[in-house]
Amino acid sequence: MSVAADPFRLTDRISLFPVLHGSGDYALAARAYLLDGDWDALAVPLPPSMQRLVEQGVDELPAPSVVIQRHHEPGFEAPSEFAAGEEGRSRSRKPFVAYVGIDPCQPVIACLRTAMQERLPRHFIEREQEDYVPFETPYADAFALKKASPARLAATLLPAVERPVLPSQRLRLAYMAQRLRRLESDHSRILAICSFPEWVWLRKAYFEQTPAEPDEEPLVAERFSVDPKQLIFLLGEMPFLAGLYERARREWTDDERLGVDGVKEVLIAARGAYYAEFGKRARKITPQLLRTCLKYIRNLTLLDRRLAPDMYTIVLAAKQVFGDSFALQVAETIRTYAYAKETSEAPIAWGTDACVLPEGEKRRTYSRLPHSGSQWRSIQLRRRPDKQDEERWTQRWNPFRQCSWPPEDDRIETFRASVFQRALETAGLDLARTEKFTTSVMDGIDIRDTLRHWYENQIYVKVLPPNRGFLDAAVMLFDVPADPRDYPWRSTWFAEHEEESTLAFFASDFRKRPVGPGVCQAFYGGSMFLFPPIPIRDIWTDRAFDFATTLEERLLAAACHYAKAPHVAVVSEAIPGAGWRKLARRYRKRLIHVPLARFSASTIEQLRYFHVLNGKEIRSYAARFIRDA
Repeated sequence: MSVAADPFRLTDRISLFPVLHGSGDYALAARAYLLDGDWDALAVPLPPSMQRLVEQGVDELPAPSVVIQRHHEPGFEAPSEFAAGEEGRSRSRKPFVAYVGIDPCQPVIACLRTAMQERLPRHFIEREQEDYVPFETPYADAFALKKASPARLAATLLPAVERPVLPSQRLRLAYMAQRLRRLESDHSRILAICSFPEWVWLRKAYFEQTPAEPDEEPLVAERFSVDPKQLIFLLGEMPFLAGLYERARREWTDDERLGVDGVKEVLIAARGAYYAEFGKRARKITPQLLRTCLKYIRNLTLLDRRLAPDMYTIVLAAKQVFGDSFALQVAETIRTYAYAKETSEAPIAWGTDACVLPEGEKRRTYSRLPHSGSQWRSIQLRRRPDKQDEERWTQRWNPFRQCSWPPEDDRIETFRASVFQRALETAGLDLARTEKFTTSVMDGIDIRDTLRHWYENQIYVKVLPPNRGFLDAAVMLFDVPADPRDYPWRSTWFAEHEEESTLAFFASDFRKRPVGPGVCQAFYGGSMFLFPPIPIRDIWTDRAFDFATTLEERLLAAACHYAKAPHVAVVSEAIPGAGWRKLARRYRKRLIHVPLARFSASTIEQLRYFHVLNGKEIRSYAARFIRDA
């Protein structure tokens, strides 16, 4: 292939392939370019002093690690932000660490891994120098490789590449160009990998034959393992996504769409872990809600002017759609790397832009393969309490004091009023009639009767009677049949003011779910509302209802007993059976069924969770600990 046919062809012997570091998509593109060509050597932009340890780390993949070099001794003032002045001099700053993350989604590491498997000679061509300065990588989204070729994307990024202004950067480029010219005499087909900011200027230095200064004294390289929980700060891709790339490599499956499908797998894996942790207390993560979440992720990504979402976008969308608990699970799933290994050696502590060395010294870090477009943002999520906090809060709980959380009271009273309204509308449907259309469509066209009398060429309309009567009792059954072992807490609460109902319910044991000092969480299995509120005996100890054999029947019996209206609203998934209707006739009452499906699943799940406070004074700070389940 001629130089004109391949834009990455530097000479007949050398091809210079630019990449965006830390991109799984570019790792696939670079690996494919390496495997498609007839190469007899690979050159990478790293110093020779790192070669042994880097290749040792590559050989141990998929377990990640990091190779570092300590630049300058402690107390020695090194060049600072490397912003050169007129004479090429810089400000001073503290010692730092230059590192190479052994990341399976790093294009340079992926090419080294493939070259080692193909038995190709590998050359580390970067200059050994003390004042290392990373190139500023232009922001770009490698997801564009799904639609555009590497050559077209490279041409698009060219206007964003800035000229190197620092002397140390120009020395690096001249030295790498000189190394490539020397390798050209030993190999016939060389593939050299570089970053986009280096690509144009490395070509320029090669053809201009810019003179290069000799190496400085090599620095000592060290390799460390990294805590699996801190891999999110080291890897270019999200750790979970990096694990998917590695799984596809091992199982020989398609990895071209992992940038998109990986987001779906994150949500599905988080849903499984969420259900495993919360069991029946977990909110339903339905396919429809997942679809809504994915649309939200797409919209947030486009607002950020990106093509592929980052961790912040995914977690934010999960929080807005599902709540804090599921968002926390999504964040933990994202930072989980399936192939991380625990080692006996003490791992190096790694952060966003600093690390803590084994001897305890903290140093700023700079990557020799810097990622592009990385940005850290904060999001507020109420954390789960640890075991020690839960035990301390449980021990301090006063069993003789209980009260509710007013915002949740207002929410469920609003829902109770909606149930009453829908039940009255349902009761009026039995008295509805149809008549022929004359001058008004009344309450709407009755399609059934119109089709039934199609031969008359007559339209029939519905006539609904006005709502008459009232309701003062409602029973909401969220889990039918209810297992008494899942709902050991049964209680009767009385109204604090005239706008609240008298409430009886069975729920989960709140003492097993402390979320803050004096704040516990439970979820309803079923509940009974009497409005306007009236004083009643505790239905769970009242022997008048001992004939009931299930929790649901006891609630229904109490509602029918205390209701003054001839009807009782029942909210449940299934229509009340013969046994429940017989129980209602015992009290001369009639049940009006309101299907649970009439209400959105998210509304029902939100209502089922409620909090128990250990006294009214807890309300002053309870909001700091109450979060979505």
